[in-house]
Amino acid sequence: MPIDTRPKSPTPSGAGADAADTAVPAASGGSDFIRQIIAADLAGDVAAGRPRRTIVTRFPPEPNGYLHIGHAKAICLNFTVAAENGGRCHLRMDDTNPSKEDVEYVDSITADVRWLGFDWGPHFYHAADYFERLYLFAEELICKGNAFVCDLNAEQMREYRGTLTEPGRHSPWRERSTDENLDLFRRMRAGEFAGGARTLRARIDMAAPNIAMRDPVIYRIQHSSHHRSGDKWCIYPMYDFAHCLSDAIEGVTHSLCTLEFVPNRALYDWVLDHVDLSAHSSRPRQFEFARLNLTYTVMSKRTLRLLVEEGHVRGWDDPRMPTISGMRRRGYTPASIRAFCEGIGIARSDNLVQFAQLEFCVRDDLNRHTPRVMGVLRPLKMVIENYPDGRVEYLDAVNNPEDPSAGTRKVPFSRELYIEREDFQEDPPKKFFRLAPGREVRLRYGYFITCTGVVKNEAGDITELRCTYDPATTGGNAPDGRKVKATLHWVAAAHALPAEVRLYNQLFTRENPARVEEGATIFDYLNPTSLELNTEARLEESLTSAAPGQTFQFERMGYFTVDPDSRTGALVFNRTATLKDEWANVLKRGAEG
Repeated sequence: MPIDTRPKSPTPSGAGADAADTAVPAASGGSDFIRQIIAADLAGDVAAGRPRRTIVTRFPPEPNGYLHIGHAKAICLNFTVAAENGGRCHLRMDDTNPSKEDVEYVDSITADVRWLGFDWGPHFYHAADYFERLYLFAEELICKGNAFVCDLNAEQMREYRGTLTEPGRHSPWRERSTDENLDLFRRMRAGEFAGGARTLRARIDMAAPNIAMRDPVIYRIQHSSHHRSGDKWCIYPMYDFAHCLSDAIEGVTHSLCTLEFVPNRALYDWVLDHVDLSAHSSRPRQFEFARLNLTYTVMSKRTLRLLVEEGHVRGWDDPRMPTISGMRRRGYTPASIRAFCEGIGIARSDNLVQFAQLEFCVRDDLNRHTPRVMGVLRPLKMVIENYPDGRVEYLDAVNNPEDPSAGTRKVPFSRELYIEREDFQEDPPKKFFRLAPGREVRLRYGYFITCTGVVKNEAGDITELRCTYDPATTGGNAPDGRKVKATLHWVAAAHALPAEVRLYNQLFTRENPARVEEGATIFDYLNPTSLELNTEARLEESLTSAAPGQTFQFERMGYFTVDPDSRTGALVFNRTATLKDEWANVLKRGAEG
């Protein structure tokens, strides 16, 4: 019976109810500080006799690139804490910078969140949908004397800002009248001024210790067409202004951000304190948690964009990238990524998580449900001289020893086979237990064989092995009870499928490539062997109809996923993960010299 190679059903993404249910069971009972804060807020409602609030979180990506594994941590946190408390999580595109954003990124973001197993129901929003309301909030600040139109350019503004130890200086235009500021701001909206000619700034405190509070820009002129609003606007709100007000408009209760937004929290609160929110149901609060930093990769969207644009990788979904789409193409599963995010937890301070921890979660999930097959990556031909020429028999092979319900399949066995080249040594060292001249080993699901000779080319390279088999050892067991020390995987030569196999290692050679030494760039740490193209692989014939996205364990070799480039008769596989942390061993050997 052949392996079932039909595509597996995707993780369901929920019914889209107003409660924004997630298809993923909530990891209830967590004790991290975010959950403790939410629990305390709900307990406070009860203690004060107030109605229990509906917990509303949000995931607000900027559509200027593809999501990465760091975003996956934020996605899991926001959706699960809302679900645990019977609330909802919104998906909102922070599309306030049209020069860097594109509908391609919007589509990729929604696809990635759904693939991870989460659903936002009807709560899908765009900051662009609030532009008119945000504009009116800005006019309100002007009318209250809390914002002014400034003519300083970007370079001058940096000069006026001051330093961490020195206060900034007031803009020469800080004391414009309310009427003049309103007139100029409306003319900015009307398109009278060139990009960068004027900005709208909050009037706060140029001597504030927190530089983010030194009269920050809240609107700028940008004559760029917006992917959603077209050419309706030529002024756009800054993130710090739009984000907190978008939260308030949507009724977000807990705005969860990563630690780099700690200095911005003061501005978040200042904006909300200085506009009229009486028409909105709640005042959101911002809380920060540690972002995910993963060894041998980077989480900077700017750097990831450069990797793509400069051709260091094959695209945003290159399996070497830490993007969710890259991991999906490589064969990582939603369950494994969710398990990883849950396992690393939510912390208050940054740390560096080992990539091996992510790969462990991937292996752990794949081991339970992935079909086993046999594939030879670097084939060495073997001729079993006492096996009848032209005979083919079909042997029973187990599809998954972890799942008895997966059943068995038939694999062809014949006189000529391929084994892995590294499974043979002509002059083996003491602890090499695989095939060698005169040595007997077991063929997986098959017979005991003994190597009787080798065939070499003119250069002295081994091109073929000569062997004999013991017909009494069918099924891999000897009736006389003798034992062998090794079992080899193999494929029948006449039935083998040729395939291209893409072998991936870490993208960078340094554990923390973001720490760039003086005189170097992060691209100096790119791993030149992050991709090895293997075009000599031979796979068992049950993979003939394997479809893109399906993952298999090549016995003894690792987990491999069919790439979208694969076609009937031209199979392409990505190595999803080795069976153990091979990369760590490579680095260890390198360190030892």
